[in-house]
Amino acid sequence: MQIVKLKLVNFRNYKTLNLSFSKKRNIFYGENGSGKTNILESIYVLSLTKSFRTINDKVLITSGEKKLKIEGEIKENNNKKYYLELSEEGKKVKINKTKIIKLSEYISNINVVLFSPDDFRIIKDSPSVRRKILNVDIIQFDKEYLILLNKYNKLLKQRNSYLRTMYINNLADEEYLNILTNNLIELGLKIYQKRKIFLENINNYVATKFLKITKIADLKIEYISEYRCNDKNKLKKRYSQYFSKELALGKTIFGVHHDDYKFILKKQNIKDYGSEGQQKNAIIAYKLSLIEVFKNIENKTPILLLDDLFSELDNKKINNIINLLKKRVQVFITTTDVDKINKKLLQDSKIFKVKNGKVEEIQNET
Repeated sequence: MQIVKLKLVNFRNYKTLNLSFSKKRNIFYGENGSGKTNILESIYVLSLTKSFRTINDKVLITSGEKKLKIEGEIKENNNKKYYLELSEEGKKVKINKTKIIKLSEYISNINVVLFSPDDFRIIKDSPSVRRKILNVDIIQFDKEYLILLNKYNKLLKQRNSYLRTMYINNLADEEYLNILTNNLIELGLKIYQKRKIFLENINNYVATKFLKITKIADLKIEYISEYRCNDKNKLKKRYSQYFSKELALGKTIFGVHHDDYKFILKKQNIKDYGSEGQQKNAIIAYKLSLIEVFKNIENKTPILLLDDLFSELDNKKINNIINLLKKRVQVFITTTDVDKINKKLLQDSKIFKVKNGKVEEIQNET
């Protein structure tokens, strides 16, 4: 999978921008704040309809404008054009000339894998952050997963609301609550199974990737879920046990919305016992494994976005990551200094200089 052309209208600091890309590597360099990351972000938004930098869609629209447009030509088996428009009315998407009504039908058509400085904080961050990243990754493989998540979250809000109503009004009838609970269990079990299978697929590759990077074996990802019993009756009993506490708190304290995962190295949690370097390498191994899952499970090669990794990793490590990739992977790289990239890797690369919201293709002299 490759993005051949990209057109932006009113995206961040770009009023208009038209770019054509190399099928191998595309490098954007310039000072911080010049707009390098905005280009990678636009590709990410075109793919997943949301940003990896903000939850506020409005800030993506150029100041003073009412809507933005992103258009990308994607080459896979056949070339297709993807369109995304964002305004106060919401998001509109098209594939070629066909309007896609449900975003869940659009997402997962363009596959991306992102490396950003924030990714290296995943291990130390909260479970909610790790779940969000896990959800985004699975959504690209499974259109049903997004539908299940939306239904689960809607049902969770209903159950929380009813718990508060029961507490405030001193309601004794639990029949409706039981209906909500049973439905929550049904959806939760489906989500649990999809997460479990996905992480099992990642574990098929992550130890080997980590070994190649560090020469250390035995890395794996351990999935932590309150639904691991995978039994409806047992889960119903657990909800019954938590009923009094949930009633007092007015919220559901048991379920897959508390799921987490941890990186285990030599039977120890890398968060507590691993060095900062080992933690970063574990994330790199995860991302490289994600690419393998795309290629071997979905028979797709995702687009790789490497955003400002030189701020987190040394030059040798970055170049090693790129070398670990097969030539079929199209790569987008942002950096403040193009000289940090190995000259051999600059071959067959398109190089763009970014300054004050203007992008200029530079003649590659390697």
